[in-house]
Amino acid sequence: MALNTQKVLKKYYSIKEVSDMLGIPDSTLRYWEKEFKQICPKKSSSGVRRYTVEDIEQIKKVNHLVKEKSLTIKGAKTQLDRNLPVQADTQDIVERLKNVREELKSILQELDAIPPCGQPL
Repeated sequence: MALNTQKVLKKYYSIKEVSDMLGIPDSTLRYWEKEFKQICPKKSSSGVRRYTVEDIEQIKKVNHLVKEKSLTIKGAKTQLDRNLPVQADTQDIVERLKNVREELKSILQELDAIPPCGQPL
């Protein structure tokens, strides 16, 4: 469930950036921070949250458990505390499949450019 490494350019992300990136409201992120010890963004002296890539990965796990698998907060905590494997979330799978599709399209274009057997290059 890793972030696309090409898109990881920053060390820290604001709550607004994380909210926009994952489509999760700021208020939900703040609530989950209180409920899940695995989500612990650093805070500046003025209290501004700074999320790392690792924090974002934990948020994605919680989102998968709570929103996609419909677990309660307590159920999601139990699963995370026991270090039970969390399946890759749908968004990551779709992103990987899109990348595979683009790669296959590129290969097909290269194959189409090759002249048929017996014809000069």
